[in-house]
Amino acid sequence: MEVTGKMILKNQIVSGEGKNGVWKKQDFVVETNAQYPKKVCFTLWGDKIDKLDAVVGDNVVVSFDIESKEYNGKWFTEARAWMIKKESKEPSNQGIEAPPEIDRVPYIEEDDLPF
Repeated sequence: MEVTGKMILKNQIVSGEGKNGVWKKQDFVVETNAQYPKKVCFTLWGDKIDKLDAVVGDNVVVSFDIESKEYNGKWFTEARAWMIKKESKEPSNQGIEAPPEIDRVPYIEEDDLPF
């Protein structure tokens, strides 16, 4: 799945140690570009954090998966980002042709009236 929007918050990196070794994660929030904008919190895990070069205020496209896990009878849902791209700030001109140049002849006033 993908969400496009503006990054409005980027939290500090959190790390710890579990049964599978050392882990690190970072949460960030994106406000969507919809008619009624929504705020979505995404989580980046591991080495993907080092590839995140977007900062608060950047327009981004986030590719993510949603996963729910059960712990002690309660369910927790996470939007796990696996790729973040900054949107280009320049408008795209693909498929648009520039209008052809018009040859302009300078207007020269001539006085050749018979009267």
